[in-house]
Amino acid sequence: MVWGVLEEMRIRSLGVIDDAVVELSPGFTAVTGETGAGKTMVVTSLGLLLGGRADPALVRIGAGSAVVEGRISLPPGAPAALRAEEAGAELDEGALLVTRTVSAEGRSRAHLGGRSVPVGLLAELADELVAVHGQTDQQGLLKPARQRGALDRYAGEAVAGPLAAYGEVYRRLRAVTAELDEITTRARERAQEADLLRFGLGEIEAVAPLAGEDAELAAEAERLGHAEALASAAALAHAALAGNPEDPESVDATTLVAGAGRALEAVRTHDPALAALADRMGEISILLADVAQELAGYADDLDADPLRLAAVEERRAALTQLTRKYGDSVGAVLLWAEESAARLLELDGDDDRIGELSAERDRLRDELSVLAQRLTDARVEAADRFAQAVTAELASLAMPHARVSFDIRQTEALDEAAGVEVGGRRVVYGPAGADEVELLLAPHPGAPPRPIAKGASGGELSRVMLAVEVVFAGVDPVPTYLFDEVDAGVGGKAAVEIGRRLAKLAKSAQVVVVTHLPQVAAFADRQLLVEKTNDGSVTRSGVTVLEGEERVRELSRMLAGQEDSETARAHAEELLATARADG
Repeated sequence: MVWGVLEEMRIRSLGVIDDAVVELSPGFTAVTGETGAGKTMVVTSLGLLLGGRADPALVRIGAGSAVVEGRISLPPGAPAALRAEEAGAELDEGALLVTRTVSAEGRSRAHLGGRSVPVGLLAELADELVAVHGQTDQQGLLKPARQRGALDRYAGEAVAGPLAAYGEVYRRLRAVTAELDEITTRARERAQEADLLRFGLGEIEAVAPLAGEDAELAAEAERLGHAEALASAAALAHAALAGNPEDPESVDATTLVAGAGRALEAVRTHDPALAALADRMGEISILLADVAQELAGYADDLDADPLRLAAVEERRAALTQLTRKYGDSVGAVLLWAEESAARLLELDGDDDRIGELSAERDRLRDELSVLAQRLTDARVEAADRFAQAVTAELASLAMPHARVSFDIRQTEALDEAAGVEVGGRRVVYGPAGADEVELLLAPHPGAPPRPIAKGASGGELSRVMLAVEVVFAGVDPVPTYLFDEVDAGVGGKAAVEIGRRLAKLAKSAQVVVVTHLPQVAAFADRQLLVEKTNDGSVTRSGVTVLEGEERVRELSRMLAGQEDSETARAHAEELLATARADG
């Protein structure tokens, strides 16, 4: 199923393009024109729409900003449509409008379905929408890591499943190994920390403080330090309330209040207000008696023993020693002791923890070995199928004797403990397994397979790239393929075959090709001509759809540099006829 088609792009103030609209075919579109006419700006524009890096140098001189607008049709339920709607974008009659603006100062903005969005979201959608291939992508294919990724992508779930499981085990093994290294390398520091904790806990245990004890002792010390003054004050107050037994003539508050109460009781029946006062006077009398009794008891219980005071101060001094080291109060000291005891238990358990981590590390390595072997087996199986499919495609691209293969190998681990076991050997491993994958090409019989970085010419590399993409289209298609100069270094029959294979790819996806080869352009469903005006810019009329005679003239120019050459015209018409016959 095709999940979207790029219908058109409007490009303003980008490079040599002043203002132009590029209308694309849902099948195969070829973009042609003189060298320097701005064909690659089509690729650059699409790159901007797909979240590519914004270069302010691309902004046309004299313009404040460059703007690229794209219209992509998306059927309901397409992954890109769902993701765009999650971001708040609205579809316009089933089409998604994408806008990218780059200012001359370097600022970049992105809009999706009328909603301002982060540029990173465009890049996220690009994975669902377009596969872009140009000279830089071919260079990327030369890197073994990219070749392994391409093989894994082709293998599908056969590699994706064990690779996901491998990744989880790999990350856990890294964490366990890091913790184990931390414990063992910091053993001396941890032993010193444990000794300090033991010493502190020993000091606290020797004193054995109780929660709130410091406040209680402070209050007791204050009372004992002023025992005589407290006893004298209590005695005077008691005498004032209850009288002095040694002075029969002294007047006390209890007697006076009792007399006042009797006077009021005698007449309380004559006035309710006075009766209320009599009741209150009775309450006062009872209160005075209670206070006098408590004062007597206080004086009897007051201990002015200096030995007790000395013991209290000694205990407070011991607690002060603890609060200076371990907390501002006895409560803080007790909290430190609780936390330190837990930490000491952890430190003392290092030997046990080392044993546990070592056992888990060994188990994880064994598990990783099994998964790494599964990955290797799956890659070897997929590599054979992938190589055969690409080789078959190369035969259709005028490389009938070329053979593609994969070299899947592992590097033996110098430190046996640092490797995993694959194929009966201890080998180096990484986050994607233990395999080093390299794509090899033997361009003709008798030639030894060599890495494509060394064994392929520019034209051969272009065809290998196209063959790989055609094979991918059968297992992991994307809606739109954009090829920039995929036919570099190619001519003659090979160019015709590239055009034929691109046309085949366009039967299941949208294909846009920037090309200088008429053999390729002839196979396109739509040919766009990019041409400059006299002032060196590309305007709205500078990007045109070629039909009939105009297309023959452009193909003639591409063939011979002369639009009116009868020989070139005949050849152009022959190319078009060949393309129609294949279609």
